Amino acid sequence: MAGERPTAGPAEGTSAGTAEGAGAGVADGAGERPVGLTRDAGFQIGVSRTLPHPPEAVWSLLTSPEGAALWLGPGARLTDRVGGRLTAADGSGGELRSLHAGSRIRLTWQPAGRSGSTTVQVTVTPSGSGTVLRFHQERLADPEERSRQREHWRAVIDAVAAELAPR
Repeated sequence: MAGERPTAGPAEGTSAGTAEGAGAGVADGAGERPVGLTRDAGFQIGVSRTLPHPPEAVWSLLTSPEGAALWLGPGARLTDRVGGRLTAADGSGGELRSLHAGSRIRLTWQPAGRSGSTTVQVTVTPSGSGTVLRFHQERLADPEERSRQREHWRAVIDAVAAELAPR
């Protein structure tokens, strides 16, 4: 949701260029595992959409101060140094874990007031005449946080699409 800080993840179900989800209910020997719960990464969520813009334009926005504010919150600044700290104006923060310029950012992220961090991965992938933008977040606390983050990432993608739209 707008104003909430990331805790992100992958996709389940595809509709109109959008995919969301992560780990449908799966039998694990002890019964059904809840949707989005994995053995290794806890609850996770992924949201993606194909945008009608070149990958370079999407990447450039996401890594700019204005774009970082869209997905990490006001005042957020990205670093290009693996191991470098990331912070936002509200006290949320994390660490850059990997960076593949032009295609992928992976970071830990701990929203202000949350105990423990999550892992967020953003990917930008060419697709036909557009770009698939995907946010994946893992190590979420529970199904409720997973649901909140699904809405958050949907809103982020909406904001990115609006920012890239011709004026």
